[in-house]
Amino acid sequence: MKQRIWLALLGAFTILLASCASVKVSDYANEKPKFDMKQYFTGKILAHGVVQDRSGKVTRRMVVNMTATWQGDTLTLDEDFVYSDNKTEKRIWTIKKTGDRYVGTAADVVGEAVGEASGNALNWRYVLALNVDGTTYNLDFDDWMWQIDDKVMINRAEFSKFGFKLGEVLISFTKL
Repeated sequence: MKQRIWLALLGAFTILLASCASVKVSDYANEKPKFDMKQYFTGKILAHGVVQDRSGKVTRRMVVNMTATWQGDTLTLDEDFVYSDNKTEKRIWTIKKTGDRYVGTAADVVGEAVGEASGNALNWRYVLALNVDGTTYNLDFDDWMWQIDDKVMINRAEFSKFGFKLGEVLISFTKL
C-alpha cells in the first residue's frame, strides 16, 4: 500500500516538474515574422506530416489540403486529410480571433481549443476526440505552430492522456 502511495506521489511530482519547465508562447515574443493568422491562413494551403508514437516511430504519414476563408474576425479552416493507408478525414475548424488569443471549435474537438500567439508562434491547447476502431479516446493536445516566412509554417503537436505523452504530430504547411 505504501509503495502505491509513493509511486502516485512520485508521478504527481514528475508531472508538476514537467509543467513548471514548459515553454511559454511569450518566449517567442521577439521572433519574426510576427504570426498573423489572418495573413497566413487565407486561401489554399498544402501540408505534409507524420504521426509518431511515444518512442518516435512514424506510424502514419499524411497530406492535408486546406482552404482558409475569413468573415470578419472568424476563420473557417476546411481540412481534407489523406493518410498513407488511403484513409481520409475531414475537419472544419471555426476560429475566432480576439487580440492575440484565438478560440476554435471543430466537430471532433471536445469543448473549445484555446490559443495564444506571440512573435512567430501560436500555441493551441485542446482535447481531440479520436476514433480508433469504433472506440473514441479523448486526447489532450499541446499544439505549437511557428511561422518561418510568408509561405511556410511548422507545426508540432504532442498528444497525451492522463498527463502521459502518447505521441506527436509533425506537419509542414506551405501556403499556395
